[in-house]
This record gives sequence, structure tokens and C-alpha cells, in this order.
Amino acid sequence: MDILKRSSSIWASEVVASLDTMWDTIDAGVAKSNSASYIKPLQRFIFHFLTKCLVGADPAVSPEIAESGYVMLDKWVFLQLLPTISVNFLQPLEEIFLHSFAYPFFLVKGDYRKLYDFVEQHGQAVLQRGETEFNLSKEETIHNLLFVLGFNAFGGFTIFFPSLLSALSGKPELQAKLREEVRSKIKPGTNLTFESVKDLELVHSVVYETLRLNPPVPLQYARARKDFQLSSHDSVFEIKKGDLLCGFQKVAMTDPKIFDDPETFVPDRFTKEKGRELLNYLFWSNGPQTGSPSDRNKQCAAKDYVTMTAVLFVTHMFQRYDSVTASGSSITAVEKAN
Repeated sequence: MDILKRSSSIWASEVVASLDTMWDTIDAGVAKSNSASYIKPLQRFIFHFLTKCLVGADPAVSPEIAESGYVMLDKWVFLQLLPTISVNFLQPLEEIFLHSFAYPFFLVKGDYRKLYDFVEQHGQAVLQRGETEFNLSKEETIHNLLFVLGFNAFGGFTIFFPSLLSALSGKPELQAKLREEVRSKIKPGTNLTFESVKDLELVHSVVYETLRLNPPVPLQYARARKDFQLSSHDSVFEIKKGDLLCGFQKVAMTDPKIFDDPETFVPDRFTKEKGRELLNYLFWSNGPQTGSPSDRNKQCAAKDYVTMTAVLFVTHMFQRYDSVTASGSSITAVEKAN
């Protein structure tokens, strides 16, 4: 939370600057080949703005980190997730050979060390704060920073933004409505900030609806701290202290008693008074969208930064383009704004 609060003054500007670079790269690819994969430019964008905001360091000071830092994080995160995810390999061989043991750290040790050294050399302000304000050693601070940067932030956005692009692609009428809202409420040349995009109701709703149907972290686990009763619409379950609980986001957020036509992407679902009421049932962040993160509820500390960053992403896109067409992991056509 401390890092997020300190970075709030530069977050939006760093997002926008890195988005410009991302779309310039994609534009060049589309112009050359009529199609361009957006995965590498997207991950580079995510890595660059997060490193500046969370670590307080510009990847550009290290050519290797600037070029391949996101790949290093990819490898490290993937190695941790591989024992828990399905790769559609023949069962039971997948369980036996991929999910039955922890993978050795030496497979990514070299890349992790390069990221560690980069933070140690260029993240001095954050490291000093970790040591003086939170009584952490330098090593503890660096490891915590890399976990937040890689696993929480980079990993989450890497999953979420492709879902957002997919939700927008192939919907020319929706793109036209988003374009109209963005350009009617934000004057040309206006610097995008959290404040300038706060009233874009449809843009916010599209972001929320994407999170409802495609939460970046669909499963949450916790152990009960005390005995209690867990109630649903029509049942009550007795939970004992120490019981392991699992929450599956997609079940909660496609509840037909809460959401009309729950399996369908409805862009304006979270607009107007009724839509704002539904935010009480949007649990993508391990808590309601109307809630506040704390150490007791374990709600995503960056809940509001995630949604506002996505709003900036969509707003920037429709300032720059009239339409964007995506297919799979590629951008196949862009129509630039006049």
C-alpha cells in the first residue's frame, strides 16, 4: 500500500508514456505485415511502467533489462505457476510429471539475479524506505519488491489486458460508443489522469464487466480464523476454525440471482444506479468493488489501481484510434483517429 500511495502522482503519466511506445510498435508491425502480435509490446509496456512506479527505476538505464526484463519475469512467474495450471497434456501424465513437485530455482536463478541486481543498483529510494520505515533488510525488501512487481502486478496485468482487448474486438458498435464517450468528455490534448477519466461511465463499466467474466485470479484460498456460518441464497454451511476454503470467482460472478443474463458480456451492465449497486457483487479483487483493502480482509491492495489503469488503457486507445481489430493475440487492423 505504501508503494502504491507514493507512486500515485506518476502512475497515470507513466502508463500513458509506455502506452504510446507500445502502440507505436504495434502500428509499425501492422503497417509492415498487416498483422502484429501484441503480446511482447504489451508485456514490455506493463514491465516498464510498473518498474518505474513500484521500483522507482527506469529500465532504460540497463539495456538488457529494458529489452528482456519482462521475459525474465515471465520465466520466473511461469515456473511458480506450472505446478498448479493445466497445459492440456495427456492425463494422468500431466499430474505425475508436471504437478507433483516444486521446480528447482536454478532454472531461473540467473535471470532472477539480474533483476535483483537491477533493483539493488537503481531502486535506492524504495530500498531505503523498506529498511528505515518497515525494518526490513535490504535483501528482504528486494525480494518483496520483485514478488509484488512480478507475481502480483506484472502477472495480473499480463492476464487481464488480453481479456480486455478480446472483449472490445469484433464489436464495432461498442467501440463507437466508447469512442464517443471518450472524445465528448475529454478534450483533445488533455493529459490523461485518474481525475480526467473518472466520469467515463461506459469505459468503467466495460472494465468491470471484463473483470466479472475474466477475473485475473479466479481462485482464492484461506483458512477460517474462527467458527462461523457461511450463508448462500438458500443454504447455510457450518465452517470450523482451521477449515480450508476456496472461492471460485466465476461461480460468484455469474450468479443468475444477482446478474441478468450472467454468461453474456453486457458492456453497460455497471452503468446508472442499478449498475453501481451491482458493484457490491463484483468480487474479482477478493472482495467487493465497493470495499477497501486491509490486512484483515486480504482484498487486492491495488484494486483501484487495476481498474483505473484499465480505464486509462481504453481511454488512450480511443483517443488514438477510431477502431482496433484483434484476432487471438494479434492486432490485425487499426484505424487512426482523424
